Amino acid sequence: MLDRMPAGIVRFFERWMPDALVVAITLTLLTVALVLALTDTAPRAAIDAWGDGFWSLLTFTNQMALSLLLGYALASTAPVRGGLLKAANLVRSPRSAYVMVCLLTGVIAVFSWATALVAAGVVSRAVGEGCRRRGIRVHYPLLIGSAFSGFVVWHQGVSGAIPLTLATPGHFLESQIGLIPTSATLFTVWNGLTVAAILLTLPWVMALLHPKRPENVQEIPDHLCAGPKPTRSASAQIALADAAPVTPASPALRLEQSRLLVLATVAGGALFLLTHYGTRGGGLTLNIMNFTLLMAGLLCAGTLQRYLKAVAGGGDIVVPFLLQYPFYAGIAGLIASSGLGNLLVAQASAMASADSLPLMAFLSAGLLNVFIPSGGAQWAVQGPIMMSAAQQLGADLPATAMAVALGDQWTNLIQPLILLPVLTLAQVPARAVMGYTFIALLWTGVIFVTSVMCR
Repeated sequence: MLDRMPAGIVRFFERWMPDALVVAITLTLLTVALVLALTDTAPRAAIDAWGDGFWSLLTFTNQMALSLLLGYALASTAPVRGGLLKAANLVRSPRSAYVMVCLLTGVIAVFSWATALVAAGVVSRAVGEGCRRRGIRVHYPLLIGSAFSGFVVWHQGVSGAIPLTLATPGHFLESQIGLIPTSATLFTVWNGLTVAAILLTLPWVMALLHPKRPENVQEIPDHLCAGPKPTRSASAQIALADAAPVTPASPALRLEQSRLLVLATVAGGALFLLTHYGTRGGGLTLNIMNFTLLMAGLLCAGTLQRYLKAVAGGGDIVVPFLLQYPFYAGIAGLIASSGLGNLLVAQASAMASADSLPLMAFLSAGLLNVFIPSGGAQWAVQGPIMMSAAQQLGADLPATAMAVALGDQWTNLIQPLILLPVLTLAQVPARAVMGYTFIALLWTGVIFVTSVMCR
């Protein structure tokens, strides 16, 4: 049964799920239709509200794009890639391969969601190739699905878009709800126990999906293997390539290849972080997280030249997010200006109580995330509605916000756009993977619902 279920789920999404930008524009038109039908807003006023809101979240858009780009760059540096490839050599059996990649991605996701996406693709491909060389028959599509499934805890980690946004001074809801520190969202016992439950159980669930019949095992394809067995380890090859001497042709190139410039910059960055957390008593925000990713990436790259190469590789991944955010900002502006937001808040308040609102927030966020594949963009649309409903009902604001975060990360398991970086690096089609991530969706859904209800 488990062998048949993945294929059916994948065929459904391939047939019915369009490109993410198409979804963003379709939702815009749907929102306009709802505004005209349910409120007394004139067509011209609706268009004006949409246009006024279109560029209202540029700061937030830049912050989220940088999170993805800087995380990608960090994962692309030689020390990080080498460490991931060394971890691949620890595999001793097919099931240990699935457990290892799922757990590794999950741990990385707790610290950086963007780095975890890249790491999932890099480590699963390395494990697949290493296992084939050693005669360990690993099902490659399941390996990719296991690696990506560990990503499901990202919004509960220190790079979570929603909790960090709420803790960042000047965020777009500050006038309504003020600042909510990460001590009330990320660094709670409830959140920690939920993450632990996922990381301790999900890897073993994925391991149980290993095909029972040997003929159903699809190993990594020949064209993804590096050919003859190398004389050096993969990590050593990476380090050697990055360290290959290049004779500078000019003072400009010498500066680009200077380690001193990087070390001086990182030293200054480290001093700033020490004073931020120490003498200034600052907390974790989106800006601080991005700053940390930048400093870590520079340190691991060693030179500005290598870091710029690492950053350049993430352009194709970042562009779709940059194109989508303005449309969701326009939707948010339209909902707020037309009065549709007040209607939705009233409906949510009528259907929920102070205790049940977080569960409603979780389920609605999970559904909405299928159409808005970005935690930040989704919060721009759903955040004002849920926070207003929570205030009217007297519900716990941090718990409601985290419930939205859990819903967003939950259905990322079946979100093609989020899966795209992993698929690109691992060189597999979505149809081969999404059935397995759907099973992960079912298991984690049980944990998340239990967590929200028993918080």
